[in-house]
Amino acid sequence: MLGQLQNIFKVPDLRTRLFWTLGLLLVFRLGFYIPLPGVDGEAFAQFMIEGTNSGLGELIGFMNKLAAGNLKMPVIFALGILPYISSSIIFSLLSKVLPSLEALAKEGAAGQRKINQYSRLTTVPLAFIQGVILCKNFDTLTVGGVPVIGTFGWGFVIQGALAITAGTVFLMWIGEQITEYGIGNGSSLLIVTGIVSDVPSAFYRLIDPKNPTTFLMGAILASTYFLIVIGVVYTQRGQRRIPMQSAKMVRGGRMMGGQKHYLPVKLNMPSVMPVIFASSLIMLPMTLIQTIRGVQNLPSWMSSGTFVHVTLYVTLIIFFSFFWTSLMFQPTEIANNLKENGAFIPGIRPGKDTASYLESVLSKVTLLGAFFLAVVAVIPEVASKIMSVDYFTAGFLGGTGILIVVGVALDIVDKLNASLMQRNYEGFMGGAKKKSN
Repeated sequence: MLGQLQNIFKVPDLRTRLFWTLGLLLVFRLGFYIPLPGVDGEAFAQFMIEGTNSGLGELIGFMNKLAAGNLKMPVIFALGILPYISSSIIFSLLSKVLPSLEALAKEGAAGQRKINQYSRLTTVPLAFIQGVILCKNFDTLTVGGVPVIGTFGWGFVIQGALAITAGTVFLMWIGEQITEYGIGNGSSLLIVTGIVSDVPSAFYRLIDPKNPTTFLMGAILASTYFLIVIGVVYTQRGQRRIPMQSAKMVRGGRMMGGQKHYLPVKLNMPSVMPVIFASSLIMLPMTLIQTIRGVQNLPSWMSSGTFVHVTLYVTLIIFFSFFWTSLMFQPTEIANNLKENGAFIPGIRPGKDTASYLESVLSKVTLLGAFFLAVVAVIPEVASKIMSVDYFTAGFLGGTGILIVVGVALDIVDKLNASLMQRNYEGFMGGAKKKSN
C-alpha cells in the first residue's frame, strides 16, 4: 500500500491536484472558526470549547451531515452547502418531470451546464431564507449563562443571514474548484470532510478514562463500523450484468457487429437518496410536533427506535428506492434505444418484451438494494437502544454518513486508479499490473 501511495506523488499533475484539494479543504475547515457579525468574541471562544460537545438532535445531526456545516454554531459556514444540495435535488427531480428541463438535460453537456446554473441561482435565495431562520434561533445560545450573541435583533438577523449566504456561495465555489482542479467531486468531499471531522468528538463522548468498559464499547463499535463498511463497499460495487449482443450487418463487403457486451444494473442505483428522503419525511413532522406549545415530548410509540418508527422508516426507504430508480432508469426508453441501435438481449424479443424483462430484473435488484439500505439506515437506532449509546455516536455506524463516506471514497479510488494507469503506474489498490512501455 505504501508503494501505491508513493506512486501518487510521482505524477506531477496528480500531486498538484492532491495538494490543491487539501488546501481548499483546509480553507473550508477554517471557516468554522469565523463568527458571524454581532457575536460576542469571548463568549464565542468559550462556546467553541464547551458548546460544541453539546448534544445534537436527530434532525440537526442529520442535516449537519448533509450540509457539511454546523447548524448549532454562529459561524459563516453554519449552513454549509445545504441550500446548494437542496437546489440540486430539486432540479434533478424537475428535469425528469418538466418537459422543458427534460429536453434541456438531453442536450448533453451544454444543457447540463444550464441546469447547474439554475441550481446556483436558486441557491442564493434558499440560503438567505434559511439563514434568517437560523439566525433567529441563535438567540438561545449561551455559555456559562452568557449569551453568545452580543446584541440580538433584526440588525443581527439580516447581517448574519447575508454572511451565511456569502459563506454558502463561497463553499459552492470551493466545491466547484475541487471538482475542476482537484480530485473527486467537490461538494461530496466537503460533506465527507464535515462527517469525518466529527469522529474524534464522537469517541470523546463515548470513552471515559475512569470507566474501562467504555474502551470495550469503543472497540465493539469500531469493529462493527469496519464490518458495515465492507458490506457497503460490496453493495455499492454490486451489479447485475445483463448479457447483450449487437446484430450482425454487412457493410462494404465486411461483416460488422455481433459483439457481446453487458448492460450493468447497479444493486444500489439510488445510492443514499432514499435514506435522505425517508429521514427528512419522518423527522420534519416530528420536529414540528415538538415545537407546538405545550408538547414537550413525543408519544412513546413515535420516538426513535420504536417498532412503529422503524417500520415506517424502512417502508419509506423501500418506497423511495423504487421511486428514485424509476426516475433514473426507464426500461421502455432503454429497450427502444437498443432496438434502434440493433442490439438485443439473447432469448428476448426486442421492444416491449425487452422492456418487460428489464423492468422485472430492475424490480428484483432494487428490492434487494433497498432492503440493504434499510438495514444500514436503522443500525444507529438499534445500536442506540441496545448498546445505550447516544445517537450522535451511534450515527457513525450507519445511515447517510457511512453511505456518503464510502461512496465518495470509492469514487476517489477509481479516479486515482484511472490517473495512475494512464501513466503506466500500478493501480492505487494494487490490483493491476504495471504496463510495459
